Amino acid sequence: MWFLIALIVGIAAGALVLWTRSKDVRIAWYEWLIGIVGLLMLLFTIQNYFGIQDEFNSSGANLFLLVLGLPGLILMVVAWQLVARRQRAS
Repeated sequence: MWFLIALIVGIAAGALVLWTRSKDVRIAWYEWLIGIVGLLMLLFTIQNYFGIQDEFNSSGANLFLLVLGLPGLILMVVAWQLVARRQRAS
């Protein structure tokens, strides 16, 4: 499973870099940082969700989704919105 996730993340990161270069989109270092932290939180959440589910503790797994998964998604959306709003302003 992790090989497939790493493959998807690698292809998506490569496509993002190629897209930003072709559209001449400038991404600041802090936007990269916010997006990477959000992605790492999301991957950490996925790993722990399935680990806790293997122990037959569904309430703990759902709580982990709420506590770390939701902030990870929010950070990724914030990074995307920062880039999108700066592009619209210029």
